[in-house]
Amino acid sequence: MTRLLVVHHSVSPALDELLEATLTGAHHPDIVGVEVLTRAALSATASDVLGAQGFLLLTPANLGWMSGALKHFFDTIYYPCLRETIGRPYALLVHGNNDTTGAVHSVEKIVAGLQWSATSPALEVTGPISKEHREAARDLGATLAATLSAD
Repeated sequence: MTRLLVVHHSVSPALDELLEATLTGAHHPDIVGVEVLTRAALSATASDVLGAQGFLLLTPANLGWMSGALKHFFDTIYYPCLRETIGRPYALLVHGNNDTTGAVHSVEKIVAGLQWSATSPALEVTGPISKEHREAARDLGATLAATLSAD
């Protein structure tokens, strides 16, 4: 079975709501053969990454950067996973109060070094969560899981 690893730092109600929406999409009943493993960024390990075929990353935008927890995740897994995860698909969701640009850029620089492949542009959400944001998050999770299911 193919594994999708969801790594998140959902410290706010808004990001937690988006996490739930992405998980709903990833667990869509039409998507078969994909196991979804969810880990908080501070507890995700290199073994989790090596055992997954795709990655869904969720982070708040904190002072123009990804969360420190997601940065810690990358610091922990970067070298142990560098050669073994080349080309694996990923998706990114970033929530910020008013700007997500720096957070998206900081994650994209690291995944470029890992040579992971984006399945879609980063989903950038600012401000309060709307029905459209939840739908976009659900679609993001479903798209990545469907990509893995097709492999």
